[in-house]
Amino acid sequence: MPHVIVKMYPGRTEEQKQELCSRMTEALMETLKVGVDSISIGIEEISPENWTEAVYKPDILGKQETLYKKPGYQPK
Repeated sequence: MPHVIVKMYPGRTEEQKQELCSRMTEALMETLKVGVDSISIGIEEISPENWTEAVYKPDILGKQETLYKKPGYQPK
């Protein structure tokens, strides 16, 4: 606890992904008062043409009650 899944478009470097995970880990440890061994983070790359069906509809529209930060866009 906790396990975080980041879904994003492809194209970020391995260095960017590692930096993201490092910063998220630090924020989780500080905010939730948990140790590094209890944190796991996954990254799923979703192509732009699949974003609406794979992410927007099920994870954003379908789970609005769980969103703490809503996007400022709507898919085309």
